[in-house]
Amino acid sequence: MGSPSSREDIYQHLQRMLVEEFEIDASAISPEALLYEDLGIDSIDAVDMIVQLQNITGERIPPERFRSVRTVQDVVDTVHALAA
Repeated sequence: MGSPSSREDIYQHLQRMLVEEFEIDASAISPEALLYEDLGIDSIDAVDMIVQLQNITGERIPPERFRSVRTVQDVVDTVHALAA
């Protein structure tokens, strides 16, 4: 996949990944959805998600950048900042 530059592109990519890789119901995914509480992402899933998101940024994502991430929008904003 190319490098999505807009937040909307990143959101669409993340949504597809959550549905396809983590088998999360698309209707449960929204910018406000809490990763752990609403979507059932656990710590192992979070690591897998970060690894896959590195394809967007083209570089390693330091795990500490995701320590304060709680919602889908937080992920989008963090990846967008790293990809900029």
